[in-house]
Amino acid sequence: RAIFQDAQGHYWFGSAQQGVARYDGQAFTYFNQADGLADNQIHSIKEDHVGRIWFNTQSGISSFDGRKLQLHHRMGTGTAGIPLAKSPQAEVPGSWMRQPGDLWFEAGNATGVYRFDGQTMHYLPFPPQQARHGSFQDYAVTAMAEGQHNRLWIATYGAVFGFDGQDFTIINDATLGYNGSEQRLHVRSIFEDSKGRLWIGNNGLGVWLKEGDAYTDFSQKFGLVPPSSKRNGDQSPKGSLEHVFAIAEDRQGHIWFGDRDTGIWQFDGTRLLQHHLGDGGTDHFVPSIYTDQKGVLWVGTGEGHVFTFNGKTFERQF
Repeated sequence: RAIFQDAQGHYWFGSAQQGVARYDGQAFTYFNQADGLADNQIHSIKEDHVGRIWFNTQSGISSFDGRKLQLHHRMGTGTAGIPLAKSPQAEVPGSWMRQPGDLWFEAGNATGVYRFDGQTMHYLPFPPQQARHGSFQDYAVTAMAEGQHNRLWIATYGAVFGFDGQDFTIINDATLGYNGSEQRLHVRSIFEDSKGRLWIGNNGLGVWLKEGDAYTDFSQKFGLVPPSSKRNGDQSPKGSLEHVFAIAEDRQGHIWFGDRDTGIWQFDGTRLLQHHLGDGGTDHFVPSIYTDQKGVLWVGTGEGHVFTFNGKTFERQF
C-alpha cells in the first residue's frame, strides 16, 4: 500500500493488514502494532529532517528513530508522546500555515489534516463544504502530494484542497460539472508532475487532468471509459481506466497510473499504454507506485507483491 526509500537507502513497504517491512538490501525487518505501530494498515511513509521515519496508519501516527517505534497519536483517543494543539472538533479560522520541515498526515475520518511542526501536532479543519451524502466521511483524506509554488494538494473522497500557505484551491463536483448528477467525485490519488500539471485519480471517474485553469476528463479522452460504465465503484472490464488509486512520475517524465481492476498504465506524453506485471497478463490491483533515488520505478500490488520496471517490462522482486 505504500513504498518509500529513506536517506540511508533502505526501502520501506507498508501493507494493508500486516504492518511495515524495512529492506536493507539483504534482509527484511518487520514492525507491527506489538512494536508500537498505531495500526497495521499503512497509508503513507515519510522521513523528517533528522532521519525519523513516520507512518500514517489507518488509526494513527507512529515514528521510528532507528532503534524503536513510538506511538504519537491515535485517532479518536488523543495523543501519546506529542501534544495535540487542536482537537478534531475545534475549527479555528486562520490556523492554517506552512513552514519548512512540516509533516502532514491524514486525520482519520475527521474533515481535516494534522500538521506536525517538529514539536506539536496541529489539527487543521478544511474550509466548510456541503455534505453530499449526509456523511462526515465525504471529506476524510485519501492522499496528499507536494506541488510547485509551495502548494500542498490534499485529496478527500469528495473534493481536492490545494493550500499554498495562504489561500485554498478547491476542486469539487461543481468544478468538474458533476453537481446534481448521479456521478460524483471519489478521489483516491493525487499528483502534481514536474510540469505543474495536476492529476486526480478517482474510484469510478478515472483520471482528471488540471492544466492551469482547464480540466480534462483524461480517461474519457483516451477512450478508457466503457459506454456502459456507471462511473461508480462497480468492477471495470479489461482495458479501462476508471479506478485509479496511485499516480507517479518517472525520470523520463512519464506518468504512471495504478488501477484497482486493470493494473498499471504508462502515459509517455502521447500514448497511454497498459503493462502487465510479469505473470501471463493478470491485471493486479496497484495501490502504490514509487520512483526511488536512482530513478527505478517500484510498484506494489494488492496481492502483496512488489515489482520494478526495467524500462520494458516489470520484474517481480518480492
